[in-house]
Amino acid sequence: MVVPPVDAHHRPIDYLRLSITDRCNLRCVYCMPSHGVPRLDHSQILSYEEILRLTRIAVKMGITKIRITGGEPLVRRDVTYLCENIAALKGVSSLSLTTNGLLLGQYAAALRRAGIRRVNISLDTLRPSRFSSITRVGCFHKVWAGLEAAQKAGFSPIKLNVVVMRHLNDDEVEEMALLSLRNPFHVRFIEFMPFPSSASRKQFVSSDEIVERLSRLGRLVPCESRSNNGPARYFRLEGALGKIGIISPISHHFCPSCNRLRLTADGKLRTCLFSNAETDLRDLLRQKASDEELVQVIGQAIASKPEKHTLDPEVLHKCMGRPMVRIGG
Repeated sequence: MVVPPVDAHHRPIDYLRLSITDRCNLRCVYCMPSHGVPRLDHSQILSYEEILRLTRIAVKMGITKIRITGGEPLVRRDVTYLCENIAALKGVSSLSLTTNGLLLGQYAAALRRAGIRRVNISLDTLRPSRFSSITRVGCFHKVWAGLEAAQKAGFSPIKLNVVVMRHLNDDEVEEMALLSLRNPFHVRFIEFMPFPSSASRKQFVSSDEIVERLSRLGRLVPCESRSNNGPARYFRLEGALGKIGIISPISHHFCPSCNRLRLTADGKLRTCLFSNAETDLRDLLRQKASDEELVQVIGQAIASKPEKHTLDPEVLHKCMGRPMVRIGG
């Protein structure tokens, strides 16, 4: 068994998030403007062969967990081909996918056959009209059908990611949490990462407030996740089939245990979401760099991974450097 690489702060790095496209079929208000963002040219996006080569190298270096992201990964043609080939790599212990669920009804069974075992579905509201307002697309029923298709296909656990925003969907926190009572879902509440404006900062709801409100539903029993190394703190309502997760990137950041790398769709390696620092692997690939050279460059990037991010929301936004759809969820 290959030992994962360790950064300068003694953190094992064993998790890679692969963004395979910058395109998305939704226009969520906290992610992009209504007209979207300029799309990268097709030539700028890594081919599947390039993604697979970098993934093979990362796995040989000790990466064991892979997550496919976007944009919306299911809008890229032949996504199951990529999943099948990653799942076949010796050393990959976990292959998962994050999606907005819009196309999941069409792809769930095929993704399961291709080797995906866990899916995260972004779902910020249970109200169809509000869903239309948040995503600027009126298709809540398709997302719910995708969730049901994922259940039928045998995905477990199914994680629902809820970005909590004051005056937009924070009044649904309790209702969303109650989904975990009768369903084996992991309902995960994520702190909104504010943009540098007073109006945006007013939308922030701390995880402490979320936990306090959820505790009114009944006793919250702390519990561990199966992987036990992600950013979420987990609880269970007594008698519930599922779990409730709390993810606090702002108020209680999880930098000391961060184990991840991100590869953008255009081939930039990021060791921290909230940093402009990127390592261009695409150009190295296309300049015919050897595997040994790529291992050395990736290792140098890991060694320079920052210890932590700043908690200042304004600085956070500036440091991200590019919109979230261009980084990968």
